[in-house]
Amino acid sequence: MAAERNPLTVYYDGACPRCVRDRARYERLAGEHAADTCWVDISGRDDELRRRGIDPRAALRELHVADADGRVHRELDAYIVLMARTPQLRPLAWLIGLPVIRPLLSWLYRTAVLHRLRASGRL
Repeated sequence: MAAERNPLTVYYDGACPRCVRDRARYERLAGEHAADTCWVDISGRDDELRRRGIDPRAALRELHVADADGRVHRELDAYIVLMARTPQLRPLAWLIGLPVIRPLLSWLYRTAVLHRLRASGRL
């Protein structure tokens, strides 16, 4: 029997095709544990995001994940929290958290997101 885990709420850009594909890929890898994760499309939810303490513009530029205690994790911290819950992704979560790798990945992530938002006219 699988251990029960605390739920996560993932605030993602549902208008982003890559973000939607990443969600589907995560759910496939998570299998039965995908039910522990609530996905919230940030599109048109600025007021709701503000009530959660999330800047809607920041939510567009970086993934946000709220844990069961209500703590909101951003950018790579959000990915680490999410990926660490899935056995196949756990090694990747560990890797991106390394001090030598993390700053480069953070820069690449921010650069890619800004490029995507500019290209789609959403920045």
